[in-house]
Amino acid sequence: MGFIGLVRELWAFMIERKKLWLLPILVVLVIVGGLLVLAQGSALAPFIYTIF
Repeated sequence: MGFIGLVRELWAFMIERKKLWLLPILVVLVIVGGLLVLAQGSALAPFIYTIF
């Protein structure tokens, strides 16, 4: 229930408070975070870090 409950609670918060504009920001943060975690030990790391 941990991660699913967190996502469900965050979604309920955004719907109730009319903060749906937060959704694209959160999606981009998750994608960038996942990209950095996956690139840590790979040969693509130097190319990804030059983007930032």
